[in-house]
Amino acid sequence: MNKNNETGGPLPRQDEPDVARRNLLKITSASIAAFGVSVVATGQAFAQSPIQLSDDWDKTFAKSDKVDHKKVSFKNRYDITLAADLHQPKNARGKLPAIAVGGPFGAVKEQSSGLYAQTMAERGFITLAFDPSYTGESGGEPRNVASPDIRTEDFSAAVDFLGLQPNVDRERISIIGICGWGGMALNAVAVDKRVKAVVASTMYDITRVVSKGYNDSVTLEQRTQTLEQLSQRRWVDAEKGTPAYQPPYNTLKGGEAQFLVNYHDYYMTPRGYHPRAVNSGNAWTVTTPLSFMNMPILTYIAEISPRPILFIHGEKAHSRYFSETAYAAAAEPKELMIIPGANYTDLYDRVNIIPFDKLTTFFQTHLK
Repeated sequence: MNKNNETGGPLPRQDEPDVARRNLLKITSASIAAFGVSVVATGQAFAQSPIQLSDDWDKTFAKSDKVDHKKVSFKNRYDITLAADLHQPKNARGKLPAIAVGGPFGAVKEQSSGLYAQTMAERGFITLAFDPSYTGESGGEPRNVASPDIRTEDFSAAVDFLGLQPNVDRERISIIGICGWGGMALNAVAVDKRVKAVVASTMYDITRVVSKGYNDSVTLEQRTQTLEQLSQRRWVDAEKGTPAYQPPYNTLKGGEAQFLVNYHDYYMTPRGYHPRAVNSGNAWTVTTPLSFMNMPILTYIAEISPRPILFIHGEKAHSRYFSETAYAAAAEPKELMIIPGANYTDLYDRVNIIPFDKLTTFFQTHLK
């Protein structure tokens, strides 16, 4: 067991939200109301034609001259076509270890997951950053809807794809999950025994926070009220034949908690904005929370063992307790690395803060 706090004692949570005042927050921050019940016009359905991929570089990070990149697509078990970026070290020889990268929840491959993927490719791995079903350039109708089961399946479909590449060693495939995809990564590895190691970076357990609120503060009465509203909403959507969407995410009106300001600073500024991202001023369907409120994804986390888990979280992140409690529930081998001074979104793209050396050592050690 290796629990690395790096500061020698209990760590402050300086950007923790006022739970009593905010037990119905937006999905961008992944609270219970992250999937709230307020409604806007259904025009955000973003009708999806057959996917068309180009090699245009529309990422939020600079292109590396050490990596070969190409757009690819593949299908998951539900016959949904996923769009992805395949990154390979230049002049690679022989069969290499591979990493599938997903997240953050509500982001696209042109953002954080692509940055992680490209950086790990620079370090000798074949990597795949993909858009989840129903979002980004991937297929699926309606647009911008999510399911814990299909999100988990997307990771395994990425493993399928990597294992079919002639220069990938099938016995050395791992995954990285960022933000809400950290929880999805753990769920995927629990069931998919092909994956040899997993990293959960700045992890959210989306099913826990949507069902119970931050710090498990939502009461049964509040949960029941939300489910009542969402259940009634289904009648409206069924009558119209199209889903309603929540208000745009990460637009600030003043007075928000610091962690919401941090989200805005990433998703709505040149630092991380991408027009296809749900979190960049778009939104999930109103009824998206339903399956998340009823399907706890970390039930079988102990069954990841004997394969290793590395949890990484920021010292000052409001969400640090997700990694801490998941770490406690996981079986050995496991490690928790707390990054001093870092907030939640620092681990999205701050290359001087994300511990890429640690990630490299972790995978080199466990993908032999």
